[in-house]
Amino acid sequence: MFTRLITVATAAAVVLTVGGAGPAAADQKFITIGTGGVTGVYYAVGGAICRLVNKDRKTHGIRCSVESTGGSVFNANTIRAGELDFGLAQSDVQYNSYRGTGGFKDAGAFSDLRAVFSVHPEPFTVLARKEAGVTKFEDFKGKRFNVGNPGSGTRSSMEQLLKALGWTLGDFSLASELKADEHGPALCDNKIDGFFYGVGHPSANIQDPTTTCGAKIIPLTGPAVDKLVADNPFYAKVNIPGGIYAGNPDPIPTYGVLATVISSATVPDEMVYTVVKAVFENFDDFKKLHPAFANLDPKLMIKDGLTVPLHPGAIKYYKEKGWM
Repeated sequence: MFTRLITVATAAAVVLTVGGAGPAAADQKFITIGTGGVTGVYYAVGGAICRLVNKDRKTHGIRCSVESTGGSVFNANTIRAGELDFGLAQSDVQYNSYRGTGGFKDAGAFSDLRAVFSVHPEPFTVLARKEAGVTKFEDFKGKRFNVGNPGSGTRSSMEQLLKALGWTLGDFSLASELKADEHGPALCDNKIDGFFYGVGHPSANIQDPTTTCGAKIIPLTGPAVDKLVADNPFYAKVNIPGGIYAGNPDPIPTYGVLATVISSATVPDEMVYTVVKAVFENFDDFKKLHPAFANLDPKLMIKDGLTVPLHPGAIKYYKEKGWM
């Protein structure tokens, strides 16, 4: 799938003046990247960005740290509340938050939402317990299924899929709300029969249950998926590559989103410019920090999956590079 959330909280630094503290220390700001579960790719994205930002913190005065959060929806809402400046969110969450549609209908449109860049694809990935007798998603009806924790992009996307299928949570014998870090162990412990998760590949979150208890990746195809992809610009059909997980040798067809970095129009241009520059001036290093980044292309990252206006701080850098 194209899926983890970057959130950056700015705080004015409290500086204790000790002899010789330089101007950079006096002006230091702190940003926190809110991600998702620690075994997902969002957490790795946050760590990669922070590593590159912190490399030059003596020059720009920004110190970056990573936090595990509830995921895409949580991050979008927290940016809206003015408590965070950046977030990593699924492209569908970005789209719906800006327009006040889907799960954001009650909150209304977040017109100040701004895109920064997109990252890796996040295919929606369904795993089934080896003994569950499941070969297609429809086989989960009446079984124990993890639909994802409230506040996550995964849960939001799961609800949209169920609506397209004409299902409700009541069609499962158990619709658990475990976080991403919990669904793999629950599957192997026979507490659930399957789970749905939007994540970049390869992911430890998928590797662990396929290796530990022989879990199988289940295709997501059919008329409901065809209609979702046709009706929504943030979705695309993709394959999960074969052979990257034990016992799953063949490519698995599914659909998904892109992981995107989002911010707010109220965040200073210079802060966004600094974060973007840290990533793209060290892009070869960034790509090496996780296998899911291997095929990233900067010229696609500034347009693919971005369904809201770009932040002016990001535009400034992209124009300097001649990409816009």
